[in-house]
Amino acid sequence: MTSARGLRLGVVVNPTAGSGRGSARGEHVIAALGRRGHDVLDLTAADLTAATQHARQAVVDGLDALIVVGGDGMTHLGANVVAETDLPLGIVAAGSGNDVARALGLPLHDVDAALRRIEDGMDGGPRRIDAVLTGAPDYSAHEWFVGVLSAGFDAAVNARANELRRPQGTARYVVALLDEIRRFRPYGYRITLDDETWESTGTLVAVANGPSFGGGMRIAPDARMDDGLLDVVVASGLTRAGLLAIFPRVFSGAHVRHPACQVLRTRSVLIEASPLGPHPPVAFADGERTGPLPLRAEVRPGALRVLA
Repeated sequence: MTSARGLRLGVVVNPTAGSGRGSARGEHVIAALGRRGHDVLDLTAADLTAATQHARQAVVDGLDALIVVGGDGMTHLGANVVAETDLPLGIVAAGSGNDVARALGLPLHDVDAALRRIEDGMDGGPRRIDAVLTGAPDYSAHEWFVGVLSAGFDAAVNARANELRRPQGTARYVVALLDEIRRFRPYGYRITLDDETWESTGTLVAVANGPSFGGGMRIAPDARMDDGLLDVVVASGLTRAGLLAIFPRVFSGAHVRHPACQVLRTRSVLIEASPLGPHPPVAFADGERTGPLPLRAEVRPGALRVLA
């Protein structure tokens, strides 16, 4: 087993995470790892594209682990560098959402506790969790996500929330919800799963590997990151008033008991627009823009090794 001392560690920081506190926490991480005797490479860059390139080059050059400092967007970056490799991913949760870290039981906004968990993971061996490969069905380009892909009204709210500077965390999604509800009309979907097809006008459509998004909103409360299955949450037949009534239940996960909601379990799913309603919005995964429909998502069991 690899010793948790004297490791070569790559660190990528999102300086804007946690209302701008990410930079300070990143400096804390790098300094603390150095004091622990590790060889630390700071792979942070001005934008996520450049940071991803830095991380991929460092992987080629040789690392014992890649560590990301920030929220779900940084976990998304890390997964897209190390999924289906033997390189483990360490997560220092310092963002506004931190849904992947929360699902894994990792410390939130506590750098020292997070680093202890990372070193424990290096000593005891990483945990294997599922990751999801997604992309347009007719193209070879693809990306990974770890938590939740949103492709319905939830995606429109995500897009709007990303435009807002304040408030932070879940409150930002509430503000975005109120902004988006005024223009909402149910979208048209055709969703093909392993064993069935669902076609309807829809409101919520989420492909969940983990239980929550948006800083703890439990969109798929029973989803597990190590069961080899996706929880596809769909809701149909909701008016604006109905959507406003059901949306608060997402915070606790109680919405899945509403008659308009279904949870469909599958290994793969193809989401397409249907002429039954307006074209759905651009999809988001782990809070990051993924692209327009159609999109296919396929779970890859144990594809990601995390220090958790």
